[in-house]
Amino acid sequence: MNSQSTFKSALLIAAIKHNGQKLPGTKLPYIVHVTNVALEVVAASNHTPGFDVNFAVTVALLHDTIEDTGTVYNDVKDRFGERVAAGVLALTKFSNLEKSHQMEDSLRRIKVLEKEVWAVKLADRITNLEAPPLKWNKEKRKKYLEVSEFILKELGEANSYLAKRLNETIGEYKIYVETGRKRENIASED
Repeated sequence: MNSQSTFKSALLIAAIKHNGQKLPGTKLPYIVHVTNVALEVVAASNHTPGFDVNFAVTVALLHDTIEDTGTVYNDVKDRFGERVAAGVLALTKFSNLEKSHQMEDSLRRIKVLEKEVWAVKLADRITNLEAPPLKWNKEKRKKYLEVSEFILKELGEANSYLAKRLNETIGEYKIYVETGRKRENIASED
């Protein structure tokens, strides 16, 4: 299958699996998040020699299917192969662990895989910081900021372009946390 067919298939599966889910704090369908992560990965590929963009985009499009839908590892493996399935599984936080250990566990699993999987996690966090739910209280925003800084510290060496983007996005998010100003968000429920 050529890369465009693979991308279309991954996007279709993600759209079907995330059907009915909304981007937190907005009226937008969740697939917007998935495609934004893939777009960050595509942009990074233009600045990263030796980057396997086909693999990374496929993982990006599917990155939340195991964690947030009824999709299981074998569903992804049967359709997209072991390599993609392993990447998606590493990006999955396991709900059977204490919440405080979920991210650390996921990062440990990500770090034994290719740098493209690391890049997907960086792109995911960049996208998540751009539109946090407006209803989050200051403590939740601060905790999310701390975890974002931890992700950058742990995975930033994988991709300098995405590390710089995440660092900039963290800076913008810090201002949001400190000032509490309501960010303009046309898709907001508020």
